[in-house]
Amino acid sequence: MKKKLNIATVFSGIGSVEYALKRMNVPHNIVFACDNGEVELEDIDDQEVWETIKEQENKQDKKQVVDDLYKNHTRKTNFVKKTYFANYNIDEEQWHHDIRFIDGTDYRGEVDLFVGGSPCQSFSIMGYQKGLDDARGTLFYDYARLVKEIQPKVFIFENVQGIRKHDKGNTWEIVSNVFNDLGYKIHSQILDAVDYGIPQKRRRIFIVGFKDETIDFEFPKPISNIDTIDHHMQDLLLNKIPFGKLNVKDNGMLNLAWNGEGERVDERHFLSEKVLKHVMSPGTKGYYTKPEIDLKIARPLLSTMHKMHRAGVDNYVTDPFVGKVRRLTPRECLRLMGYDDDFEQVVSDTQMYRQAGNSIVVDVFIHLLKQIDNYEKILPNDHERIEEHKKEAIV
Repeated sequence: MKKKLNIATVFSGIGSVEYALKRMNVPHNIVFACDNGEVELEDIDDQEVWETIKEQENKQDKKQVVDDLYKNHTRKTNFVKKTYFANYNIDEEQWHHDIRFIDGTDYRGEVDLFVGGSPCQSFSIMGYQKGLDDARGTLFYDYARLVKEIQPKVFIFENVQGIRKHDKGNTWEIVSNVFNDLGYKIHSQILDAVDYGIPQKRRRIFIVGFKDETIDFEFPKPISNIDTIDHHMQDLLLNKIPFGKLNVKDNGMLNLAWNGEGERVDERHFLSEKVLKHVMSPGTKGYYTKPEIDLKIARPLLSTMHKMHRAGVDNYVTDPFVGKVRRLTPRECLRLMGYDDDFEQVVSDTQMYRQAGNSIVVDVFIHLLKQIDNYEKILPNDHERIEEHKKEAIV
């Protein structure tokens, strides 16, 4: 019997590829995950840390060096880790805090699929675009280093589309050359979530590398049916709401934030007159955005949407029950990133907005993984999945 798919992720966030495999019913093991949850170590000599790590005899001791650093040098909570642990089968031994201090040689031969996307602020079209001059922009080097050390069968790297245009294309040339030197057959393409069943315009660059260079890979083609926000939310809920508990208005509009108990959206999500006036402003100081609400297709969800930007940037809806404008709830944001309602929220709304906005769209990964499965048999076939589930049921 073929073993489960072994995956490892860095900049793991709330586990978009992990949740994609869950929705696909693909048996898998998480070899390790890594995310510092924006908890940074300060005044740390990287070289000195690495020298200490190299003195250790095994990967558990190496990991303990970094764990102790985070324990002793910061009191901040890693809320990303908190969400990840609530939703996936993982323990402390499998969680890394910092990609810079992972020795990938400890995992060589153990990983089938390696996934990650370094922080994108440095390459964002809307950001400062410091690129490789920004420390966050250089973290892709550590991702590439781990690919070389781990030697997975397939890797997937994701980032904002702005990386291709940054510095007149020079940054993208450097990034491409780094990945091309790894000994993998490389494919890259911009994919938009709206083309794969999610009503959100979210364009991201995906780089896929195959250890087997004989494989001819093609990115997934866009699907023909384009969903809308309303339909997407209703489809999700209609599959989950018990009979007799459907909460609708006379006009048939569904309460999009139905929480499982038939309750209405909490008042805190509605905009006061003062906030609404700010939100509907077209902009100031030469920065103009057309204020639009009740969109059929959502704008890209932002990690800062808890701050409520203008309606030309953020997403707002008119609630059908009370006729007032409100922001999307955290649950709605999760749905627009491909997470079903069984995904547990164990952090504050502010943290959940951040984590959803930083995530990769799950449905894009689902379509991408199906294409990879067509060319590189790293995913168990249906018979093996059934037999594996039978084995687990007996245990």
